[in-house]
Amino acid sequence: MDQAVSARGIAERHTGRIGGPITALREIAAEFGYIERAHMEGVADAFNLTVAEVRGIVGFYGDLNTEPRGRTHIRICQAEACQSVGARELTAAAVARFGAGLGETAADGSVSLEAVYCLGLCTTGPAATVNDRVIVRATAEALAS
Repeated sequence: MDQAVSARGIAERHTGRIGGPITALREIAAEFGYIERAHMEGVADAFNLTVAEVRGIVGFYGDLNTEPRGRTHIRICQAEACQSVGARELTAAAVARFGAGLGETAADGSVSLEAVYCLGLCTTGPAATVNDRVIVRATAEALAS
C-alpha cells in the first residue's frame, strides 16, 4: 500500500480531535520508524494543512525524525547539569564505541546517537535513554547493554 495513503488513514483516525496532527504523526513514526515526505503529505491532506505546516510540527518535536534510526537508538543529555557530571566524556566514549556522532547512525544501521537537552533527571546524571529505557549515572558500558 502507498505510504501516503497509509499515513492518511492513520491521520484520519485523529481528525476532529485536539492534538490530532501530533498524535497522528507519532503513530506514523511508531508504524514506519520515521516520517518521510509521503507521510507528511498524507497528514497534510487529512488535516487540511500544507506540507510545510506538517514539516514544522515534525521539526519542532524531537521525538519525530525524518530519517531511519539505528536498531538501537541512544539519546544522551547534553544539558549543563549532565555536563557537570560527565556527559561530555560519556558522549565521546559513545561516539568512539559505536562509530556514530551525535545526530548520526552507524554505517551498519546498528546504533544512532542523539543529543537531548533535558531528560528531567538532573540529580542522577549523566542521563541517557537506550530505546526509551532510561539510564541514570550512565556509562558507555550501560549504553551498550
